[in-house]
Amino acid sequence: MDVAAGPAARKIGAVNWLGLWTLYIREVRRFLKVYMQTVAAPVVTTLLFLAIFLLALGGQQRMIGTVSYPEFLAPGLVMMAMVQNAFANTSSSLMIAKIQGNIVDVLMPPLSPGELVWGFALGGMTRGLVVGLVVAGVIAIFVPMHVHDFGLALFHAIAASLCLSVLGTIGAIWADKFDHIAAVTNFVVTPLSFLSGTFYSIDFLPAPWRDIALANPFFYMIDGFRYGLTGHADSSLAVGVAIMIATNAVLIALCHAMFKRGYKLKA
Repeated sequence: MDVAAGPAARKIGAVNWLGLWTLYIREVRRFLKVYMQTVAAPVVTTLLFLAIFLLALGGQQRMIGTVSYPEFLAPGLVMMAMVQNAFANTSSSLMIAKIQGNIVDVLMPPLSPGELVWGFALGGMTRGLVVGLVVAGVIAIFVPMHVHDFGLALFHAIAASLCLSVLGTIGAIWADKFDHIAAVTNFVVTPLSFLSGTFYSIDFLPAPWRDIALANPFFYMIDGFRYGLTGHADSSLAVGVAIMIATNAVLIALCHAMFKRGYKLKA
């Protein structure tokens, strides 16, 4: 009697593309399922900032160089929404998995450390870009927005979202409870994003504080993105691009090492 052959084992090459795609899609569907919280809420928050700085503080008539203050402010608000949401996506996903104990569902499949890094990072980056696109579309109703250099604007949007997405992954791996990741948000991400020239030009800062601002990688995210939309930059664009690439490379390498070691992930 013939015995039916079992299903053939799927061969995995140098990269498990199916596994990587599955993890990425899971992360994207996760935030789209609660879009009112993950996409709509940042729009409301950003519009509140816009109203405060333009209406309550009378910023409509101000000029920053040759750019009106509303046009100067808008790219900073869009970038701030992108990076905060990219960070929130990966940090919340991994923290929930660790607290609930189902992190094993991610670690057991045949996914390499690099595939885990990119699966989570690309998911968070996608949320950042989606939020940025929606926020920019809504702001454009109130503030005229133009594209001066599409390539630079796109590069900084992707690089910044990826940077904070990987940082959120690192923070969640390191954290033992939600209080720890909240500390990273409150004492690292929020201060650096607020003190990065989002609401003002660093040219208005006195010398010591301007130098401190130039040491903040978040500044280069916003400055390069703002140049892409308005043509106004407060620093060297080449230096900013180099810092963004170097920062991403360091964070990705660190995140890869943490997954490879199983740092705070494996018992």
